[in-house]
Amino acid sequence: MTAQKIQQIDNNLNVPNYPIIPFIEGDGIGKEIWRSVKQVLDKAVRTAYGESKKIEWKEVLAGEKAHIKTGSWLPEETVQAFRDYLVGIKGPLTTPVGEGIRSLNVALRQELDLFVCLRPVRWFKGVATPLLEPEKVSITIFRENTEDIYAGIEWNAGTPEVKKVLDFLKNEMGVTNIRFPETTSIGIKPVSSEGTERLVRAAIEYAIEHKLPSVTLVHKGNIMKYTEGGFKKWGYALAEREFPDQVYTNNTFVRIKNAQGLAAAVKSYKEAEENGKIFIKDVIADAFLQNTLLKPEEYSVIATLNLNGDYISDQLAAMVGGIGIAPGANINYKTGHAIFEATHGTAPDIAGQNKANPCSMLLSAVMMLEYMKWNEAADLITKALENMFKDGIATHDLARFMPNGQSLTTTEFSEQLIHNL
Repeated sequence: MTAQKIQQIDNNLNVPNYPIIPFIEGDGIGKEIWRSVKQVLDKAVRTAYGESKKIEWKEVLAGEKAHIKTGSWLPEETVQAFRDYLVGIKGPLTTPVGEGIRSLNVALRQELDLFVCLRPVRWFKGVATPLLEPEKVSITIFRENTEDIYAGIEWNAGTPEVKKVLDFLKNEMGVTNIRFPETTSIGIKPVSSEGTERLVRAAIEYAIEHKLPSVTLVHKGNIMKYTEGGFKKWGYALAEREFPDQVYTNNTFVRIKNAQGLAAAVKSYKEAEENGKIFIKDVIADAFLQNTLLKPEEYSVIATLNLNGDYISDQLAAMVGGIGIAPGANINYKTGHAIFEATHGTAPDIAGQNKANPCSMLLSAVMMLEYMKWNEAADLITKALENMFKDGIATHDLARFMPNGQSLTTTEFSEQLIHNL
């Protein structure tokens, strides 16, 4: 059969049996891990579906490879390919220093309006962690991907631009509490109701689809009352307005408690629990970071702003073994566009040495297969990884901390994984 584009039709992803999927190899260790990931993916698809399904890979350029070949760090042809083919995957990219785009990853997310950064975090038995009970960690993070600090609105101290902003704040807005204006840089943190609602909606729909018990809004609204506080307020309002029969919010509990008393509120909570409703709650970001260490089992789906999500994603990854096994995706659920990616950097110190751990990109590829509804192939990879980690078989970064760990090269790890599929 002829390879075809994936399409979004009536808000549903239409995946042909022979989809064309663009990929960016990546910089540094990207070449090594991509080779590994591609081999495993192709074998898993072939094992699950025989010749009835197959991915047609299409290389597109970004990062150092693109700069050398085209003079551009992110060619328009690459962005257009992701627009046209909807679903893609990428390795780690170098961010140019002193020139060009502030961040290639951020540029792709902004260009395609990939408003969800999706990061599922779970523990694999056998992987060493700092937790006594890492099996309690099973949390999926929905991090807002286009607003907050990713808007990139800031001015450097001492520049004419920042002076204009400071003059406006002082003379037009009556701001008097900037203590050292001559040496102050200014950044603006945009947070909108529209941006909040589409993120929280996606998180709730994910919880419903996967039959998860709760969605937690993580924010710093006690201090930033109109941005992060707005995120909390708009998130609750969206949940109550669009999912009245499927969720029970902390706001509902408080309203009943204030109007009818604690007993009535507790009764309503228990009834919601018995009816299988998803609980929508919120927590201050700093308390949440502590809670995830003390009682991670209380959280299943997280919806949060960009900067909070950055901290949260990395802490949770560390709790289950590190960023080397942390997958990630950037998704626009309305248009269907999605880019799945390794969440770590280019690791130039080990590039070309056949030492790199491909699991972050590999697990991101598993997410891609699940997004395409090719769950049989995705499950084959996940189960093979579970068995290998349980037996202490991993690349050196993980194996060195495992009891009876067996350190494999990138190539050996891939070959063993393919054998276990």
